[in-house]
Amino acid sequence: MTQLSLPAPAKLNLFLHITGKREDGYHELQTLFQFLDLADQLDFTLRSDGQILLENQLHNVEQTDNLVWKAAKLLAPLRTDPSLGVSIQLQKNLPMGGGLGAGSSDAATTLLALNQLWKLGLSLDQLAGKGLQLGADVPVFVRGQTAWAEGIGEKLYTLQIPESHYLLIHPGCHCNTGVFFSHPDLPRSSPEATAKEALQNLGSNAFTALARELYPPVEACFQWLQEQGQQPWLTGTGACVFTRLDHPEQGQELLNRLPSSFKGHATQGWVVKGCQTSPAHQALGQI
Repeated sequence: MTQLSLPAPAKLNLFLHITGKREDGYHELQTLFQFLDLADQLDFTLRSDGQILLENQLHNVEQTDNLVWKAAKLLAPLRTDPSLGVSIQLQKNLPMGGGLGAGSSDAATTLLALNQLWKLGLSLDQLAGKGLQLGADVPVFVRGQTAWAEGIGEKLYTLQIPESHYLLIHPGCHCNTGVFFSHPDLPRSSPEATAKEALQNLGSNAFTALARELYPPVEACFQWLQEQGQQPWLTGTGACVFTRLDHPEQGQELLNRLPSSFKGHATQGWVVKGCQTSPAHQALGQI
């Protein structure tokens, strides 16, 4: 195999609470991850000169800060043949800073792809351990199953939940995660929940109130969806807002009614389906 193309799917947080803060400054979380059939696309081509090349750069992101680059460099010392390199092309379909885990997903797909192309033979547990060095959300994308997560997101427990359809809206702004985590009004001591309790309280998210208060486009999106008779939820720290649909056609009807004021603020919308297994793992299983 000299080439490999894989998706890097988005995720939703169907539940997200903070239960405490650790001495090292990280927050203890409880969250429910589900993957979507909306994804970035990465194309990998083996090289024989040992170089790792990103064929296209992300706007306003230095190569050394790009998680795709970091993931490749992380695995590079494990090559048994140092002449093996790779060229990587990233087709960016997911908004950056939208709460969809796009960068983490890109990194995880890079780990999965290079483990195959470079024939490293690492297990998913080993790859997930490597991924944790890149970010707390990377391991769930590496493992590729709907999961209940605890700790900083690294303690993962596979969970079976329905593969619902959703309307996903990016309201055209970028929520600052650092501002949220340092904000005095962030709820940091929610009681610990079980996965079963989370399933009974879907959409509960510690960051929702702050996102709606600090970012008017997020608030406008919530209000509009409520006016349409929908229950809006925030994913991650935002800015993306989503609502569960009875059927995909309902989502398209809602998209067609998006206010022009939304469209004027770089709003994007998609009708998406939740996936029990990551589309990246589905693609790997077909190789």
